[in-house]
Amino acid sequence: MTEPTQNQNVDSAEIEKFSKLADKWWDKSGEFKPLHDINPLRLGYIHQHADLLGKNIVDVGCGGGILAESMAVLGAAQVLGVDMAERSLAAATAHAQAQDVENLAYRCVSVEDLAAEMPHSFDVVTCMEMLEHVPDPASVIRACAKLAKPDGWVFFSTLNRNAKSYVHAIFGAEYVLNLVPKGTHDWGKFITPAELARMCRAAGLDLVDTRGMGYKPLSRHYFLGDDVSVNYMVACRPVNP
Repeated sequence: MTEPTQNQNVDSAEIEKFSKLADKWWDKSGEFKPLHDINPLRLGYIHQHADLLGKNIVDVGCGGGILAESMAVLGAAQVLGVDMAERSLAAATAHAQAQDVENLAYRCVSVEDLAAEMPHSFDVVTCMEMLEHVPDPASVIRACAKLAKPDGWVFFSTLNRNAKSYVHAIFGAEYVLNLVPKGTHDWGKFITPAELARMCRAAGLDLVDTRGMGYKPLSRHYFLGDDVSVNYMVACRPVNP
């Protein structure tokens, strides 16, 4: 059940879009195959910086739990996944139960409300492929910063907004290679690295590292690199007075 929320930083069309695909989250050859394929890269990047073993983690915009469950299995003390799509959370919960993953829980609550309830409670805050799906990404970033402990880590991933990202992420991924369902992304909501850096600084976060994620169509292989022109991730730490 959705918890009462004071914050309306939610695009109902986006929630409905992902809710319709809820039963496909753990089909590794289906609509979410790209997320399964890039998950080891995301997990490795986060673990490299934050060392997830024994950590208290929240995964914001967790969807069906692909990243959240992998962090729990890796050895986190406790992982909380939050999302506003109840059907996605149901799929995440069912999969975790089937895999006997006990250090993992899910809640249908906005990140802003969670931050008001549990400020400075998490060693690691992750928010992957979500910022480009909400009306006010800066609000999400501020909430993620508030959730982190003073010595914690905050990670974001999103898509750059330029001509190349339109060709690769919209035209290529959705219409040519069929990597993701058509209409998955709105290019106008993509966020440049400079915009993300400004929002992070305004939220009291120090941007420690930025890495791009590339894709080789012929080998269907994803890799991390310095090119942030399409997909990219950032690692941040709270700026303490």
